Amino acid sequence: MDRGTDRLTVRLYDLVSSRTLAVIFPAMGVPASYYERFAVSLNEAGMAVAIADLRGTGNSTPKPSTRSRYGYDDLAADVGAVLETLAPQREGRRTILMGHSLGGQACIMHVARHPESVDGLVLIAVGLPYWRTYGRQRLGVYGVVQGISTVSSALRVWPGWGFGGRQARGVMQDWAYTGRHGLFPPHLRVEERLADITLPVLAISVDDDQYTPAPTMDFTVGKLTSAKVTRAHVSTADAGIPLDHFKWVKAGRAITALLRDWMPR
Repeated sequence: MDRGTDRLTVRLYDLVSSRTLAVIFPAMGVPASYYERFAVSLNEAGMAVAIADLRGTGNSTPKPSTRSRYGYDDLAADVGAVLETLAPQREGRRTILMGHSLGGQACIMHVARHPESVDGLVLIAVGLPYWRTYGRQRLGVYGVVQGISTVSSALRVWPGWGFGGRQARGVMQDWAYTGRHGLFPPHLRVEERLADITLPVLAISVDDDQYTPAPTMDFTVGKLTSAKVTRAHVSTADAGIPLDHFKWVKAGRAITALLRDWMPR
């Protein structure tokens, strides 16, 4: 089932008997439909699920263009818009925000601004792409971050050359800032609020994550100094299948087992 807002679409996998609604925000350039198999696993574990397409991805509009000024500030605002749209489904239930990669950054930004709007936060394969956290690859990562920033600025849109799909210039400029400095851009006024987040947080990294390896997640959740953070890692052995930044969605049983143990009572 799809529910449309002005520019966003939300796929709903409802479960009438569930007391919990998990609201998932995807990775950069990944449509909501990609998470359908994972949503089914969450349904089987007793959770209702909603998955929002990030603006310009999947069925959401408008598509990124040279005229778009969409950036991280808008990305965070869209999280709030989706939650508002889901008000009827949220009534009488606890709401768990669940973000993958860029979707996780959007969730963090929303919670920093509206800490009482949800009951918990789950981050899967999420990390600021701060170049210093990549070990031996750090200089290569720095070069990629700089290159994407330069191309996005010159073309006024990121064409999606080998990474992230077509994206608005503002999103990529803000993303690149986090990669260079390890901080959310100062105009967002988010960084100074991270220490005020007190929600329960489940942070899950996975084996062979080529974009947000475990150190990037450790660095990011290290900013949530007042939150009740549960840190977990899912290995290929745990999942029984090969994993990476995207393949973890097939590891529904391993992920839902962690969720059941962590779920706020």
